[in-house]
Amino acid sequence: MVPLDPHSFTDSTHPLTTHISLSLYFDFPSSTIHGAALFTLSSPHSGPLSLDTRSLSIHQILSPSTLSPLPFSLSPSPDPIKGIHLSLSLPNDNTLSSFLITFSTSPSSSALQWLSPPQTFNKKHPFVYTQCQSIHARSIFPCQDTPAARIRYSALLNVPRELSAIMSARHVDRRLPVSGEGYSNLLPNGFNSLWCSETRVVEDFDMNQPIPPYLFAFAVGELGFREVGPRTRVYSEAVEGVLEAAAKEFAGTEEMIRQGEKLFGDYEWERFDLLVLPPSFPFGGMENPRMVFLTPTVIKGDASGAQVVAHELAHSWTGNLITNKNNEHFWLNEGFTTYAERRIVEAVQGEDRAVLNIGIGWRGLNEEMERFKDNLEFTKLKTNQEGVDPDDVYSEVPYEKGFQFLWRIERQIGRPAFDEFIKKYIVTFKFKSIDTETFLDFLKANIPGIEKEIDLVLWTEGTGIPPDAYEPISNLYTKIVSLANEFKLGRMPREDEVADWHGQEWELYLENLPKVVEASQVLALDARYRLSESKDYEVKVAFLQLAILSKCKNFYGEVENTLKEVGRMKYLRPLYTALVQGTENEEEKILAKRVFAEARECYHPIAQGVVESIFAKHL
Repeated sequence: MVPLDPHSFTDSTHPLTTHISLSLYFDFPSSTIHGAALFTLSSPHSGPLSLDTRSLSIHQILSPSTLSPLPFSLSPSPDPIKGIHLSLSLPNDNTLSSFLITFSTSPSSSALQWLSPPQTFNKKHPFVYTQCQSIHARSIFPCQDTPAARIRYSALLNVPRELSAIMSARHVDRRLPVSGEGYSNLLPNGFNSLWCSETRVVEDFDMNQPIPPYLFAFAVGELGFREVGPRTRVYSEAVEGVLEAAAKEFAGTEEMIRQGEKLFGDYEWERFDLLVLPPSFPFGGMENPRMVFLTPTVIKGDASGAQVVAHELAHSWTGNLITNKNNEHFWLNEGFTTYAERRIVEAVQGEDRAVLNIGIGWRGLNEEMERFKDNLEFTKLKTNQEGVDPDDVYSEVPYEKGFQFLWRIERQIGRPAFDEFIKKYIVTFKFKSIDTETFLDFLKANIPGIEKEIDLVLWTEGTGIPPDAYEPISNLYTKIVSLANEFKLGRMPREDEVADWHGQEWELYLENLPKVVEASQVLALDARYRLSESKDYEVKVAFLQLAILSKCKNFYGEVENTLKEVGRMKYLRPLYTALVQGTENEEEKILAKRVFAEARECYHPIAQGVVESIFAKHL
């Protein structure tokens, strides 16, 4: 076996899947999906073929034309990172380029969160959604779960008729089920006979552009939407307040798409719809093509949440069109996208706003250097992740160090030349998955001599922050950092100095304060500016982290409330870490364990795993 990806059983000598036709029956009472999947390979194959699975029951593997069984085996015990190796055997006549698998998910699927009605916005109907990045598609259906394998897919989603479904694909139809369609007659456990129940409907989808498996996505629930542009609807559970607030927050989306097209070329995905998920969603956003998933915490009431949308939009070119070959080259997705996001923000919201964004990122990058001081491998852009769960080492490094690398190239050759380079890069590699070496070869071929001006090896393979990285400069940025430095001397900013501040200004200010201050200073800051009550979670969490580290116990109740309100890992990670790290904080550790025990079932499985890994390190 010749591995293609350290996080996949996919064999590089085997043909890759090019298309999957899925029929999925959603059984909400058991929190499971029963499915049939028809796989098409890039070429006929004989002998063994390796697929990734996790927490799946494999019922049958069949030849599609004859429905005769094909031999298969499952590894006896799961790999803690990759899951279960499914090896099937295709006939030796080398004529078969497709096969059929019937399977069922389990309630413990790492990609799926099943929400009961009390856990949803509307409190009336259940809800389920996916999060497949980085390596979780394998817990929904068997696949070559590596970004090197780009697939087209079609899907029939059989759901209760009072619910509706959306996907990262073109919606074809909502209709009554048809008996036997999509091999649904082969579904296990009697669900074949329930396919055509009068209580069910089928939502039909098609994705005809090749995407990596981690971009496979769906959500099923009672959904409503608002139109916010010619290419954009905002979806959420059918709750009036959420939909209206989201539509207002993201009203400028079409202008961002137009600016993105000016910078990076045509938008290739037709639609750019947005789904605001329940608060348990573990990320700020997920760039699923045609249907971006968002946390409700980005709805801030001042349109600043649109910066998260700008990031997910930028992925439409860098990440979705051009994808990292595996997670060791994750910076190719996120560094490029962070650069593209800030260019879009600068065009739409102005240079000062973009510089604040860069400044917050710069501070975050320096904090990640501290986090990984005992494991410098993960301060590199190109990393070695053999035997490493990508969720455990997820950080701002690929985003912010990757951004700094590209910004360094821009400064070297000038923005006009770099803009032309980016456009050529996208045209050259669109709908392909590449690695760092491929990018560097393209860079050197198109910008001759760049390796003499910039140490490309140091930037991509070196640890830490290179000396030619750059802290941003602007009058506003400098003023905020200066005010944060004055706090160390006991001076709080005056109200007239912060009168025009929004969430980002406060976030930058708090990020530049000392990690630990006097509890009386925390109380005084909150008494004047009510940061613990902020509706902007970036501000609120930064303040609560300061309160925990400063042992200001007056805010522990608000810490508990926050950890129970939201499941976004950007907030869970710093708050739980602040509570449990160190040796003289038994009270805080007891609080962390109790809150997690009470809130755990409201977190997505990925977030549960992250908190458990924090506890494993510190408790």
